[in-house]
Amino acid sequence: MPVSALEETGRRPVSGLPDPGKFKLMATGYRDYYATLGVGRTATQKEIKAAYRKAARKHHPDVNPNNPEAEARFKELNEANEVLSDPEKRKKYDQYGADWQAWERAGAQGGAPPFAGAGFQPGGFGRGGPAVEYRTMSAQDMQEMFGDADPFSDFFHSMFGSRTGAGRGRAPRAARSAALRGGDVEGDATISLEEAYTGTTRRVELAGDARTRRVEVRIPPGIRDGARVRAVGQGGAGGGGGDAGDLYIRVRIEDHPLFRREGDNVRARVEVPLDVALLGGDVQVPTLKGTRVSLSIPAETQNGKVMRLRGLGMPKLKGSGHGDLLAEVDVRLPFPLTPEVKALAEAIRDGAAGSTGRNRAASRA
Repeated sequence: MPVSALEETGRRPVSGLPDPGKFKLMATGYRDYYATLGVGRTATQKEIKAAYRKAARKHHPDVNPNNPEAEARFKELNEANEVLSDPEKRKKYDQYGADWQAWERAGAQGGAPPFAGAGFQPGGFGRGGPAVEYRTMSAQDMQEMFGDADPFSDFFHSMFGSRTGAGRGRAPRAARSAALRGGDVEGDATISLEEAYTGTTRRVELAGDARTRRVEVRIPPGIRDGARVRAVGQGGAGGGGGDAGDLYIRVRIEDHPLFRREGDNVRARVEVPLDVALLGGDVQVPTLKGTRVSLSIPAETQNGKVMRLRGLGMPKLKGSGHGDLLAEVDVRLPFPLTPEVKALAEAIRDGAAGSTGRNRAASRA
């Protein structure tokens, strides 16, 4: 059974600060904070932050109410992030973390925890005042979430010491005032291809404890299917004066009956009458602007030929300008057949047959 890293064997000095000589170090299990977050020991701060956010979102008590396993996992993640997201703590953890038994034996002879009084404590404050805040959750934030239980493990306290003057129970007043950033909120929105072309807005309702908020989210022109837009500061409320989280909306674009998007280009099938395909002429082509443009069809244009109308595609989300409109020729036969059209078709067939016969005769000669 794990026991407290520090067991008091004598009374505290009048000053309220613990006397290292009056404490002895007890056995605790080593914790691999890198394994807890699922990152390697060479992970960058960005990778550590991303891993913590992903895992914390999955195991957050608000997402897993009345789930002791998720609560315990969330505490482990917060503790690992407390150390690895602070460059100074991480440096000392990397230096001594794997050799904890050696300094434990030394501490059992009357020494203090190796980093106690070094300016980083579980609440994030040393004796000289506030330390630099790198973590997402403070000790008080954890205390307010889970009650008076210590949010940090025995291993943490055996390495870094307890908050001076605060013991292992409630966090001190200074820690309780630590700022906590609010959680991010995610949702989905479906828009038409025309709205993706022009840009649009969506009004999102966010249900809170006291009231429902309405947030208008701007979706920029040229956005692609599956992309996310971010509304800064429109997520969950922060604690202790901390910033609010962000709102993320994932955009889904409906299929269009005429246009098909291909990156920044759009493709459309354009009906071309048979006589225009044979002899040449002009046809009208619709655009995502809601207008029509004239497209010149050369004589003897084959079915399926693709003609490019430059600058009539989707706006480029990054950069300026637009993609192109790819007009795919769809030759349409006249219907119903009039006697005149039928006679012309028969003449074409007869001419084609005669041409084939002459070619065969020439090859035999």
